[in-house]
Amino acid sequence: MDLVLSIADDLILDKVWARVIPLSAFAPAQFAASLNSTAPYLTPSTWSQLISRLPHPQFSYETLASLSSNPPPLLSAWPRDYIPRQILSLSVLTYIGIHILYFLFAGLSFQFIFNHEMMRHPKFIKNQVWLEIQTSLYAFPGMILLTLPWFQAEVMGYSKLYDGLDTYGYTYLFLSVPLYLLFTDYLIYWIHRGLHIPFVYKHLHKPHHRWLIPTPFGSHAFHPMDGYAQSIPYHLFIFIFPLHRVLYLALFVLVNFWAIFIHDSDMITGHIFEKAINGPAHHTLHHLYFTVNYGQYFTWADRVGGSYRQPESHLDPLLEVKALKKD
Repeated sequence: MDLVLSIADDLILDKVWARVIPLSAFAPAQFAASLNSTAPYLTPSTWSQLISRLPHPQFSYETLASLSSNPPPLLSAWPRDYIPRQILSLSVLTYIGIHILYFLFAGLSFQFIFNHEMMRHPKFIKNQVWLEIQTSLYAFPGMILLTLPWFQAEVMGYSKLYDGLDTYGYTYLFLSVPLYLLFTDYLIYWIHRGLHIPFVYKHLHKPHHRWLIPTPFGSHAFHPMDGYAQSIPYHLFIFIFPLHRVLYLALFVLVNFWAIFIHDSDMITGHIFEKAINGPAHHTLHHLYFTVNYGQYFTWADRVGGSYRQPESHLDPLLEVKALKKD
């Protein structure tokens, strides 16, 4: 998120913060007058008076004197490295970003991949699509709040994200992708399996299993703590292993796409990757039978943990829909 925040600051947030928290609201009177005369956007206003009591970094006498004689085109009393500004900016960016990813990918998957005949399945809930969306929208603020410390630590430079393509060599650059997928997949397997412990399941994971025949909109329809728990490995990885900053952002987007993709209730079987990749067919069985196929991307953890179930054509829930049509 540090890359996203930096780009957002360059494009719009510097200007927004300069107007929302202007320097003139906090500058001593002798400098505020000269700032206002040379920079009209800093003219005192009711808003400036209202925010003048907000906390802000202390500016030195020399800094204010320099600004009064040569004011920048836009300047906020909250600079980019001010933690309250970073937290608020990250909150807004994450809130907007998750909604865009969710409605874009889930909407496209629902329209072009999801088999709408599945909505006639006897276990498909009345108004389920709307209920899935509603549950997701209720969960997003809580998940964002829980995730903010990870993003803030990342922005403050505590992660092992890096910039140069050859910083760790091109071999590591390419190998970091399967390392990321294997690391997160294995941890998610055990977190997901832990969420099925009866007491935990009852209080956290049960809302997600309300959707026995999920649609792509059910992909993020979690209890906030449930959704956050399954996201921890993605954040943890970059504090243990180096990862290219742009690559991490791309993988983060693809992770959300995959989570949506495996919730399309598709039971296509017999393809060559079926025994290795935990795809929509595997996750469909998980929603139907609860205690199988906990993995996110691969089947190996389920095989090792004894929870793997092979997708087979006779398990396809679409068969029940077709049987109802014949009747």
